[in-house]
Amino acid sequence: MTAVTEQIGDQLEKTFSRLAGSVARACGRPWAFALCLLSLAVWGISGPVMHYSETWQLIINTGTTIVTFLMVFLIQNTQNRDGVAVQAKLDELIRSGKAKNDFVGLEHLTAAEIEEVLSKRSRATRRRRAQGAKRSRKPLG
Repeated sequence: MTAVTEQIGDQLEKTFSRLAGSVARACGRPWAFALCLLSLAVWGISGPVMHYSETWQLIINTGTTIVTFLMVFLIQNTQNRDGVAVQAKLDELIRSGKAKNDFVGLEHLTAAEIEEVLSKRSRATRRRRAQGAKRSRKPLG
């Protein structure tokens, strides 16, 4: 990629991210829900006026399909950003604390590889508990 197309791509991504974030915040507010309820009420009340025609049904079907289609991408974008942010925070906590660094980057493994790591950790934990139990049974003095 050339520098210009890369810059355009970066700008598009930033613009989409800002727009998606703004829309997601707006859609999560109570007034957005109220607006949807109002729209449904207006549609329902208009039924007798439009004689419950196919056009009347098509209006709600088309509207809900479009909103659902767009919301899928919006929700996925929001979840992707949240997931990356949470993962970065967890990785930093692991690195800065006394936790094992084995878990940093775990999200990039396959499900089978993650199960293998967890299985190894579980076996190690059981061994440590067993050793601790043996030590605690020794008589004092």
